[in-house]
Amino acid sequence: MIGAFVAATVVALVQYVRSREPTLLPLVAMLAFEAFALSRDPGDIWRTLSQGVVCLAGLVLVFVIAARRSSG
Repeated sequence: MIGAFVAATVVALVQYVRSREPTLLPLVAMLAFEAFALSRDPGDIWRTLSQGVVCLAGLVLVFVIAARRSSG
């Protein structure tokens, strides 16, 4: 499963480099931190913190999308 998140991170990062779409940055962060979290043991504090960052990046993504829809 970690490989799927790493591959999705690479694809999203390549797409960001090609398009310079700022909406993709929170998505890249979500995927990268989830891949890192899955690589840690279930009781590890870094897993918990990484999954917290995933949630935060998801909220940032929601706000970025909402802001773009309201301005455009």
